[in-house]
Amino acid sequence: MGRRPGRSCFGYPLSIFFIVVNEFCERFSYYGMRALLILYFQRFLGWNDNLGTAIYHTFVALCYLTPILGALIADSWLGKFKTIVSLSIVYTIGQVVIAVSSINDLTDFNHDGTPDSISVHVALSMIGLVLIALGTGGIKPCVSAFGGDQFEEGQEKQRNRFFSIFYLAINAGSLLSTIITPMLRVQVCGIHSKQACYPLAFGVPAALMAVSLIVFVIGSGMYKKVQPQGNIMSKVARCIGFAIKNRIRHRSKKFPKREHWLDWASEKYDERLISQIKMVTRVMFLYIPLPMFWALFDQQGSRWTLQATTMSGKIGIIEIQPDQMQTVNAILIVIMVPIVDAVVYPLIAKCGLNFTSLKKMTVGMFLASMAFVAAAIVQVEIDKTLPVFPKGNEVQIKVLNIGDSNMTVSFPGTTETYNQMSQPKDFMTFNVDNLSINISSTGSPVTPVTHNFESGHRHTLLVWAPSNYQVVKDGLNQKPEKGRNGIRFVNAFGESFNVTMDGEVYNNVSSHDASEYLFFSSGVKSFTINSPEISQQCGKEFKTSYLGFGSAFTYVITRKSDGCPEAKAFEDISPNTVSMALQIPQYFLLTCGEVVFSVTGLEFSYSQAPSNMKSVLQAGWLLTVAVGNIIVLIVAGAGQFSEQWAEYVLFAALLLVVCVIFAIMARFYTYINPAEVEAQFDKDDKEDYLEKSNPYAKLDSVSQTQM
Repeated sequence: MGRRPGRSCFGYPLSIFFIVVNEFCERFSYYGMRALLILYFQRFLGWNDNLGTAIYHTFVALCYLTPILGALIADSWLGKFKTIVSLSIVYTIGQVVIAVSSINDLTDFNHDGTPDSISVHVALSMIGLVLIALGTGGIKPCVSAFGGDQFEEGQEKQRNRFFSIFYLAINAGSLLSTIITPMLRVQVCGIHSKQACYPLAFGVPAALMAVSLIVFVIGSGMYKKVQPQGNIMSKVARCIGFAIKNRIRHRSKKFPKREHWLDWASEKYDERLISQIKMVTRVMFLYIPLPMFWALFDQQGSRWTLQATTMSGKIGIIEIQPDQMQTVNAILIVIMVPIVDAVVYPLIAKCGLNFTSLKKMTVGMFLASMAFVAAAIVQVEIDKTLPVFPKGNEVQIKVLNIGDSNMTVSFPGTTETYNQMSQPKDFMTFNVDNLSINISSTGSPVTPVTHNFESGHRHTLLVWAPSNYQVVKDGLNQKPEKGRNGIRFVNAFGESFNVTMDGEVYNNVSSHDASEYLFFSSGVKSFTINSPEISQQCGKEFKTSYLGFGSAFTYVITRKSDGCPEAKAFEDISPNTVSMALQIPQYFLLTCGEVVFSVTGLEFSYSQAPSNMKSVLQAGWLLTVAVGNIIVLIVAGAGQFSEQWAEYVLFAALLLVVCVIFAIMARFYTYINPAEVEAQFDKDDKEDYLEKSNPYAKLDSVSQTQM
């Protein structure tokens, strides 16, 4: 079915505007749902971190493996248009199912605020995720290829620009949704009990998916729809299989060599199919090194976010959380795509340089490699500020004197005097095997500390009299996660009390003992102390100093002379000092790399594919992303690096090596125009047909020339 003439706008077919809007809505829907998943698994379904993360990564990998299925359906059976419509319906159903699975009141029959049958919610959410993976993966290779189909011969420049706009739509959708859906989640809703509003947060992406489908169907009359050409993949597989078998059969010297190994299939398969397969295999061969780029690119969400948790989020007057740094990539994409397209490429062309697609991709890989070098430099800066924790057979000890008189404590090789409530020195490190500690005070006997110290941990020794002490295992042997701040309380009162801080409760902190650490985000927090020992006249409300990122404090609660409580803070782990703004250069380099690598890759995959295998090559391109994710899991699992910067340098070096290999492979690649090759075959077929239908025409022309 052709397109009605005259339906164009700014030299672009009008139909692509529907395709771009459709892609924007679909990506908003996908990333909005994905932004909630981990929290939904943990807080609603009650899964632990490991299970949640495993299911999440399995889902993401599935989303990049199903494109093969979508491509097969589109290129060999339904065609791209019908595939997109039918799989979008599956996708929308999946989004609705996951939204329904998050409705607390679905199984909360006794209205106590927790679902009575969590397995129903788990089953529904898994069904929803499988349908979504099938839908999003299935339509992925088809939408970009379908957009490319809308352009005529000679519109290469517009088609290249379309792939840039298309990529822009993907990132604009993901940027908006990652900002908006978490805002919806924190709303409170529910029929019988009020809860975090997952149904609304999942419902909005579901609604957008429905909008995406409707927009796409509205444009139906304007699309240029390429008909599918039978089960192309099985033909390709059979042809390759036959060529290999035939080559093995004729391996002796007496058979003349053929130009290409696929030419061995010419006895059984026509030349057109063989030449189309040659086009695809040449591009697929080039794809082999590409997953390494994605292996680095996909660490923004994992390793780089973890790096941000060891940094300070205060940039000028604004304050950002570690997981918000990922939006820098999407913001930069939205800025960089138009700049690169409208300014950088034309400038390079003006300088007379032939900046081909493969050269762009090589530059993209180099930039990503440099981004990881930048990340390693930042990591070295961070490492200088990190506290030293005990390793192997070591223990670390800090003394807090919470009594009324001065105490002398002797350790192997050193003796220290601690005044009442004085700020102690940093943690001291000792070997657990020859550790002897004695406490003494003027005019009283020496008391040895008998405690089974656990190696590899920090301990606090609380002393309040020569013969009275308590050893507390800190439980913190790394910086607090996610850039939060650990706070614990030490009770120097005669009996236990409760502390409430920012909605968290420290229950029954017993006398002359320490609570566990609880964790809080940055800012000033207020806390209340509740104890029958405290008279009504006393103030029970206190405020912390400003909490930065990644610190830990011990608040000692003592009694003043008037009997009222007093809080004194002691720093256990200093807050992060390296600013998150230092991550901007590595995000900038990686984003520039992505713009020249990813946008170009989409366009290159389309332009070099024969007409009946456009979706298959797009799916091959997406498969490199899936393999890249798997590489991260393998490298991170296999090489446990003691230093994080070393891992970044390893990844940078690997990509640099791959980049050189790719540049050499690209050097030997010859660009083709599949449409021209196919047109030549059409012309030859037509001549053959005419010859067969009228054999005398040729004889006639031959005799004329002879005469």
